[in-house]
Amino acid sequence: MTPTLVRQHPSHARATPHVDLRARARDWSEIQERMLVPLYEAVYERLDVGGGTRMLGLGCGSGLALLMAASRGAAVTGVDSRSPELLALARRRLLSGASEEPGTNGAGSTRARADAPRIVEGSPGDAADPTAPAFTLVTAFEPTGCLAGDQDGLADLLARATPLAARGAAVVLAGWGPPERCATTSVLRVAAKLADPTRGPGCWRPALRDDLEEVAQRAGLRPDGSGRVACPFGYADTGSAVRGLLSTGLFDAAVAATDPEQVDKELTEALHPHQRPDGTVWMPNMFRYLIARVP
Repeated sequence: MTPTLVRQHPSHARATPHVDLRARARDWSEIQERMLVPLYEAVYERLDVGGGTRMLGLGCGSGLALLMAASRGAAVTGVDSRSPELLALARRRLLSGASEEPGTNGAGSTRARADAPRIVEGSPGDAADPTAPAFTLVTAFEPTGCLAGDQDGLADLLARATPLAARGAAVVLAGWGPPERCATTSVLRVAAKLADPTRGPGCWRPALRDDLEEVAQRAGLRPDGSGRVACPFGYADTGSAVRGLLSTGLFDAAVAATDPEQVDKELTEALHPHQRPDGTVWMPNMFRYLIARVP
């Protein structure tokens, strides 16, 4: 979910007219990003993420998944190439509390600096640190398989990231669950309808059953388990829901093919069946993750 729920493909935000990138980043970090917290928690619990974990977060965006891993004691590095606005928020989140310890010649302070969170703008290779141990966990939490062509970008990203990981390190991929288990599918179909006939890379499509396995195979990874996690999308009101969903980037092709006002109108109408009597919006969803291993 960011700039999108799928940050493994080139962002269309900069090519889409009338997009305030700072406001989008803020909407993502304040509204939408938290919807994937159950996914992060389930993965970290299953892999026992903690003090011995060295994690590389691909497409880290504004850094919530990194922050949660760091709170468990993991040494975290995040890398992203598409949104300086989101990375600025990630740095604020993760680095504000990571100050240098007094006595820089001491072994304790050296370790503190070595384990401090790192936020890197660029490709996985830019996150390489020859003085540090290899990563034991690589995460690509932005769900793949819901934009046409996003698997190609993710496979390439993984191919560049896995040389930085230790042999046997876990690599986590995430994706949407079956469309019939995701209430948000009906809303996302608005993006596909309005983007037609552009129907190219960046257009929404329903997730397929073997999306994650195909990406892992292309990246030369060995599957080692999977799971499903309920990640309901809940919003205070329809306005918040529209802002949160637009912050994912999944509607950028629709905005480019029509105009922001039409997208807002049809998105609001599609959300109406999910609005509860108190005005809140609630959409149950199922997400899937795959754990693979570096050979």
